[in-house]
Amino acid sequence: MPHLPKALKFIFKWVGRLIGVVFALFLLGVAGLGLLYIYFTRDLPQPENFAEKNLIQSTKIYDRTGTALLYEIYGEERRSWVPLSTMPENLKQMAVATEDAQFYTHYGIDLKGIIRSAIYDLETGGKGYGGSTITQQLIRSTFLTNEKTVERKFREIVLSIELERNYSKDQILEWYLNQVPFGENAYGVEAASSTLFGKPITDISAGEAATLIALIQAPSRYLAHQDELTQRKNYVIDRMVEEHYFTKDQADKAKADKIAIAANKDNIKAPYFTLWIKQLLDQQYGDQYLQENGLSVYTSLDWGIQQTAETIVAAGVKKNYAYNAHNGAMVVSDPKTGQILAMTVGSGNYYDSSYPPKCKSGIDCQFDPQYNVPVADPGRQPGSSFKPFVYATAFEKGYDDTTVVVDEPTCFGIWGGKEYCPQNFDLRFHGPVTLRQALAGSLNVPSVKVLNSLAGLKDSITKAQEMGITTLNNPSTFYGLSLVLGGGEVKLLDMVNAYGTFATGGLSIPPQPILKIVDSKGNEIFTANKQLRRTLEPKSAYTISSILSDNNARAFIFGTHSQLYFPDRAVAVKTGTTSDYRDGWIIGYTPSIVAGVWVGNNNNEPMSQEPGSVVAAPILHNFFDKVLPGYPKETFPNPKSAN
Repeated sequence: MPHLPKALKFIFKWVGRLIGVVFALFLLGVAGLGLLYIYFTRDLPQPENFAEKNLIQSTKIYDRTGTALLYEIYGEERRSWVPLSTMPENLKQMAVATEDAQFYTHYGIDLKGIIRSAIYDLETGGKGYGGSTITQQLIRSTFLTNEKTVERKFREIVLSIELERNYSKDQILEWYLNQVPFGENAYGVEAASSTLFGKPITDISAGEAATLIALIQAPSRYLAHQDELTQRKNYVIDRMVEEHYFTKDQADKAKADKIAIAANKDNIKAPYFTLWIKQLLDQQYGDQYLQENGLSVYTSLDWGIQQTAETIVAAGVKKNYAYNAHNGAMVVSDPKTGQILAMTVGSGNYYDSSYPPKCKSGIDCQFDPQYNVPVADPGRQPGSSFKPFVYATAFEKGYDDTTVVVDEPTCFGIWGGKEYCPQNFDLRFHGPVTLRQALAGSLNVPSVKVLNSLAGLKDSITKAQEMGITTLNNPSTFYGLSLVLGGGEVKLLDMVNAYGTFATGGLSIPPQPILKIVDSKGNEIFTANKQLRRTLEPKSAYTISSILSDNNARAFIFGTHSQLYFPDRAVAVKTGTTSDYRDGWIIGYTPSIVAGVWVGNNNNEPMSQEPGSVVAAPILHNFFDKVLPGYPKETFPNPKSAN
């Protein structure tokens, strides 16, 4: 250095100083960036914990097979998680082609896209901050807000890079397609497909897949403007051609798909049954939990039997307009398991509060079509359909179907301020009759005698409750001897369930409307496992079933070819009619199925003076004609033959 000219020494000196300054500035810049990073990311969530984030998922109520979705319970977000492997391949390709063509090659951000967006913003004076990758969109919708600021964008970029470092592309795409909003409170492709098309994501067409991806850009606007949605859908399909996922022929076919947005997105299948199930779930879990935690509820409902019941009850109720009867209901169960196979109410459209505008009498009835008769409190009076419980109580005390009582004019003392002197439906008296004849012919005077002298009021109530009747909880003096003629309110669901005790030979089980409940992680958190318990001796149960299926024994009242007769089947049947004709009933069963029908008016207005054998029996008969061929021909097991 001493040999260097003075000028060079001066230059080297200042160059050294300049390098020092630059290095210092570099260090300050790095420190500044570090401080900025710390500031902007001070409260960011850790992307490595992304998989632990519990996204809100709706609860789904299914039929017994899990293939018919009856209802979905959700709050602000309706979401059903589906793995990427079950999504249609073209749906995944459309998402990438339209939203982020470089998805499988970038590291979380697309620099070219960001530069293009920045140039656009400078040219237009806007603040679009576009060019977001699928990863950025996922981060924004999961952890951040849509606030358009530099700070939010910086955070988004940092988290996107971190997310890509920790997870595979397919995992990120799966999260994205299950998280992105599609409008109508639907989040994720499964909820969107169910909401908009009424089908699972696995069943959608290419055109429907393109429609879903089209919605991502602006769901509210596109759902409100179908022409714009169609244009965007076609753009998505064109992108599939440009990215070499579709040929032109495939694209033309997809564009030609007819897209039908579901007209009634909140339609409920089997609404009376399903909303009863929802009520039971609310009591157990609470509404908010159901809206957010993604339970799968598998009910006992048989969707095929339910549809048959709905059709037949609706047709039967329509015919009953002639009798001033505008409502009806049916419950069907499996007596061996207590599982409810169908529950339907016939009163017009469930959603039509104006149905029907007038009754036959011209009175404004104001029926409530959403009134669920089968489970409503306090219930309806069952008429003579209650008699089998009283006769069964007498049989438990040692009497049998050959025991004789006299059918003759009889008064049983003062009741309700006047002497209680019941009449038979045919207004005749038949003299000495066996209990088989009395029950089969539904004779009133002998039945009151059975309650009064053989079975006992208190014991009959207790027996009915043991078999499944949940009402009749008032003091026994409230009911009196009219109980055997249906003087106490009961629920149709209870009646069907209790009659199941006769069908099983004396074994009872509470109703089982839910088979199992599975949480969002696939864990079974509830399984129906209640066991049958004996509440009636086999001989007593068999005697009731034998009498109620004995067409010859009831012929003297109902005839030999009534709606109660099934020529090639052992079907036990009992009708009921209240004395003021407000309720008509029929319960029928075989060893494998029980069905009950109620007919009347929800506002309790009387029908025309027609019994349950006229207004209710045809509905049951038509239903059994449809469903019994699917069951084996069975007879009721006689305990005597087993000895």
